[in-house]
Amino acid sequence: MQTVPVVLDAAFVRDPYPIYERLRATGPVHRAVLPDGRGVWLVVGHHEVRAALADPRLTVDKRHANPGGWQGLQLPPALDANLLNLDGPDHARLRRLVTGAFTPRRVAGLRPGIEATAAALLDAMVGRGTADLVADYAVPLPVAVIGDLLGVAPGDRADFKGWTDTMLAAEAGERVDARSALGELLAFLTLLIATKRAHPADDLLSDLVAARDGDGGRLSGDELLSMAFLLLFAGHETSVQLIGSGALALIREPALRGAPGLVEELLRHDGPVGLAVRRFPTEDLTVGDTTIPAGDPVLLALGAAHRDPARYRTPDALDPARPDQGHLGFGHGVHYCLGAPLARLEAEVALGALFARFPEVALTVPAGDLRRRPTIRVRGLVALPVRLNP
Repeated sequence: MQTVPVVLDAAFVRDPYPIYERLRATGPVHRAVLPDGRGVWLVVGHHEVRAALADPRLTVDKRHANPGGWQGLQLPPALDANLLNLDGPDHARLRRLVTGAFTPRRVAGLRPGIEATAAALLDAMVGRGTADLVADYAVPLPVAVIGDLLGVAPGDRADFKGWTDTMLAAEAGERVDARSALGELLAFLTLLIATKRAHPADDLLSDLVAARDGDGGRLSGDELLSMAFLLLFAGHETSVQLIGSGALALIREPALRGAPGLVEELLRHDGPVGLAVRRFPTEDLTVGDTTIPAGDPVLLALGAAHRDPARYRTPDALDPARPDQGHLGFGHGVHYCLGAPLARLEAEVALGALFARFPEVALTVPAGDLRRRPTIRVRGLVALPVRLNP
């Protein structure tokens, strides 16, 4: 372990991989400092990260955090009772309520709608010459998909991305008005749930309202709001970043377009979730040669694990045909991402349709000038300006 904590600053946001490489060379666990000055433990070795993701002694439940320690984004109680803050029986109960919506079979049935949305977005770019593939494509496609799944009217989806950006910036210590954004989001969800209660439809949110109101009340009021919040928040954000980063990678390496295993390798090479949700040891926990005290915040660096030469040959290369496939991009263990099949499908459809329509798409700025979003946990591009038909 390094004696001087690594600072998760702007250089880390821009390109964490050289920093991870230096850290891995001196051990799998390190002290780190967040942008707001608070300390965390950072786990960077693949073996250690994978084991920690499934270790029941590392909980996401903030009740196990030390008083005054970093806990991540501070949510109002009505949004806090979500799967990213729960373990044990409550986590299992809530997860069962939505698992059916994300089975591979159910998700496969969404393909025609996703393809139609992608085609419509690409149609809107024809004749324009240039586009921002983040704002014009990577954002609206997943927002439309999760909006349809939850039953949110198209005209009510405009603020999704702004709320998400504000929350992620606040989690990273940026000075943003998170309280206002969370208040607006809570009011939006409260009204949406009331609408579904009065006029139920064939959508996931109506099903959750029925679970709340039915015999036995399988959801509390706060749990219902929190579940709606998580599905809205997590249901589009990582897909946005996967599509944007994937488009950039395939503009730079066009020979890889359509390669088998491409989406999985994109998730490993530069996936949207660089750091897993913070965890807290329920007891003093030894990882590698380091003992992490109970209650201290721990960040598991998925991005570092995915470039660990102890696990991957030529880890910095983007190689869909690599023999040592596999990744932790959707987690591991009981918190494995429910939406993994949907995220895979969205990326597959989005990237395939994009390059089929605009095979000669090219950047309008040097790749080194592209800006990353100022968040430490979710990696993504601010914009991806391109010429569509150079």
